[in-house]
Amino acid sequence: MNQLSTRKQASGIWRNVRLVTLRENVDGLDVIEDAAVAVVDGRIVYAGAERDLSADFARSLEATDCKGRVMTPALIDCHTHLVHGGNRAREFQMRLEGATYEEIARAGGGIVSSVKATNALTVDQLVGSALPRLDTLLSEGVSTVEIKSGYGLNVAAELNMLRAARKLETLRPVRIVTSYLAAHATPADYKGRNGDYISDVVLPGLDAAHAEGLVDAVDGFCEGIAFSTAEIARVFDRARALGLPVKLHAEQLSNLGGARLAASYGALSSDHLEYLDAEGAAALAKAGTVAVLLPGAFYALREERLPPVQALRDAGAHIAIATDCNPGTSPLTSLLLTMNMSATFFRLTVAECLAGATREAARALGLLAETGTIEVGKSADLAIWNIEDPAELVYRIGFNPLHERIFRGQRTGQ
Repeated sequence: MNQLSTRKQASGIWRNVRLVTLRENVDGLDVIEDAAVAVVDGRIVYAGAERDLSADFARSLEATDCKGRVMTPALIDCHTHLVHGGNRAREFQMRLEGATYEEIARAGGGIVSSVKATNALTVDQLVGSALPRLDTLLSEGVSTVEIKSGYGLNVAAELNMLRAARKLETLRPVRIVTSYLAAHATPADYKGRNGDYISDVVLPGLDAAHAEGLVDAVDGFCEGIAFSTAEIARVFDRARALGLPVKLHAEQLSNLGGARLAASYGALSSDHLEYLDAEGAAALAKAGTVAVLLPGAFYALREERLPPVQALRDAGAHIAIATDCNPGTSPLTSLLLTMNMSATFFRLTVAECLAGATREAARALGLLAETGTIEVGKSADLAIWNIEDPAELVYRIGFNPLHERIFRGQRTGQ
């Protein structure tokens, strides 16, 4: 293992850990026994066997004995709709009574039904509504959360959602990544006029969000009940002109070729993917676009078609997982449960689940150089767990074994 030389005082060393680095190009989980992680100024300066750490260097650090606990990278939720108003419990009841997602959406429910509640809230009220959901994620060792707009569907409301997401980062020790998702649904006054909505709202809103520094990436929903590939391409073209990366909800309910479109733009990720075909999987792998699987929506919608995990593996695609926390189709705020769902429903391995919620989630946000693994030079975003075997993080249901969360080298508690 490498050790960086530095003149700054180290913020600390965590010793006597079972270290799961999640580094690339290693077999399995790469567990290092009797390990130590040293941090200087929020950055990892050493990660490896404690016996290989310089004794003089170690003596200069304030040490914490982790008593053999497991340490992993802090978790990353790379696909959420965390900022919104209201809830859609009534639609949940309708689905239990037999209505499908598409039937609810075409009847004026679904995404559009969250718009009124979201538009009624100020930025501060949106923040207050989102904080309990964010705090629940942080309590499970999450350090980084992607948050999308998409429940405003007018320029002012979309900007307010992004402003609320940015403000969350000032109130909690967390890294927030924003995605502009005005191309999420068509509001009632633009029904049947997707092109006009893109021209009048989506593109001007994107320009305004970019000018205000509110947007890190641009997203869209490519589906029969949302936007076509040609319509999404217009949004992606504007994103490209602004120098913003893109990502896409694709192949959730049908195969419109959205994943291939996303790959053609070098998208960071393509998400959902239940109806992805082998050609789409190959396109994602070739482009380096991460396939983000969302078992919470699969579960809540009682879907039966599984995403083609083996085709993604065979193609060599990167696979991440996320909660898809949203008020309608995945009211899920547990990334630990998401890992269990990914294993149980999609048959991902333990290593795939842990990597999917750390390394590959970071890749899906364009942050792999900064976080997602425990390696020298990266941000010290760490989670310490009261477990004996890393597989427990995937195996257990409804149990949170977090001992301590560390963000940028700072202790944040459970």
